[in-house]
Amino acid sequence: MQIGPYKLDNNLMLAPMAGVTDRPFRQMCKRLGAGLVVSEMLSSNPKVWNTDKSRQRMNHAGETGIRSVQIAGAEPQLMAEAAQFNVANGAQIIDINMGCPAKKVNKKLAGSALLQYPELVESIVQAVVNAVDVPVSLKIRTGWDPDNRNGVEIAKIAEANGIQSLAVHGRTRACMYKGEAEYNTIRAIKQNVSIPVVANGDITSAVKAKQVLDYTGADALMVGRGAQGNPWIFREILHYLQTGEILPPPTLDEVRHVLLEHVENVHAFYGAFMGAKIARKHVGWYLSEHDKEKRFRAEFNAIDDAQAQLEALNDYFDQMAKCA
Repeated sequence: MQIGPYKLDNNLMLAPMAGVTDRPFRQMCKRLGAGLVVSEMLSSNPKVWNTDKSRQRMNHAGETGIRSVQIAGAEPQLMAEAAQFNVANGAQIIDINMGCPAKKVNKKLAGSALLQYPELVESIVQAVVNAVDVPVSLKIRTGWDPDNRNGVEIAKIAEANGIQSLAVHGRTRACMYKGEAEYNTIRAIKQNVSIPVVANGDITSAVKAKQVLDYTGADALMVGRGAQGNPWIFREILHYLQTGEILPPPTLDEVRHVLLEHVENVHAFYGAFMGAKIARKHVGWYLSEHDKEKRFRAEFNAIDDAQAQLEALNDYFDQMAKCA
């Protein structure tokens, strides 16, 4: 898989997810097999670039691998300026968000709301592509609603205007994250354009990944929610695609090691106070299979001190090891 001059380690990507794919999480997924990790969505509004949240999202210090940064907005000129700003801050690929279904994004006519307006899509793509010397990719949904699946039309616009890789989530904006993703539209898009197409949506296992890849003919796969609390999914998919063998799940010791490292990195990245708050959701995802009644999660979510969180996690894994 190649995006412009950049050859990826493999054809598996981590989807950009606001509030999730921060630097600690991206780097963990990269280490465990993702060929490309994409940053959280950054607004094209320059008024918010100096907020703590935006500065953290723009922080790529020490990151390994290709740095892909996603931007969102509805005004071509502001999107162009945001692309230039992020390239100056180290972005090697600019990704345009036309897939986010969130109301607070769509009410500003950004994200997947743009799919209603192909002419505006074209204007934004042209502005961004012409503004920077790095490759520009695009993430879309299959359309606005099930009666308006215009993904093929948008894909052709993208290709004609210099987009070098297209990721498609197999739902419309109206579907949000409900129901099951459909892959017929992704398959049709792949058949109608020559740029790389990346299939996204409900890829939660190695077997499902192979099925989606085979059915759509896509060049790559993008994993989003399936990686939350499960960064091993990239290693598992890669192994299955290469060998046809299903890797065993990570051992309890490995879950412990990776989770503790991830939480420590979150504390270091955000600081002890905010880090302790942000760590809670990741711990809930990691332990969803082990803590089915969510008893430990309730206890953990009441802990405000970073060091106390690490101690609680160690105690929890000690108890699980005794019961194993």
